[in-house]
Amino acid sequence: MPVKDLKEYQRNWIEGLNRGDLSAADGSFAKDCVFHLTGQPEPLATGPWKSILQVFLTAFPDLHFTMEDQLIAGDKVAHRWSCTGTHTGPLGPVAPTGKKVSIGGLIIDRLVNGKVAERWEQYDGTLMMQQLGLG
Repeated sequence: MPVKDLKEYQRNWIEGLNRGDLSAADGSFAKDCVFHLTGQPEPLATGPWKSILQVFLTAFPDLHFTMEDQLIAGDKVAHRWSCTGTHTGPLGPVAPTGKKVSIGGLIIDRLVNGKVAERWEQYDGTLMMQQLGLG
């Protein structure tokens, strides 16, 4: 697959995510994609993964992601990302604090036929909680 196409799936997904449009995932992720996330003891399927993202989009309606770096090797694409947002909605049981957060993370995606078949993602949830005054 050409490098241009490997970069395009992530650009489309991030643009959708920044609009709060989780349906944009359908164009970038295989229906049976497996997600390995920091803090989750077991891998997730697409539905539960989207539910977690919806919690964050509700808590931080202005959440904005930026892809800082992208490296491609074979069928894998690595991303370093950052995001900012303001906590104006509930984050699970945590009431809105009105505080701004800025965190970063790393992703490794394995692609099959131009879509993510498996994702490993790490982010600094502890830093986010500290910025909210909760850690």
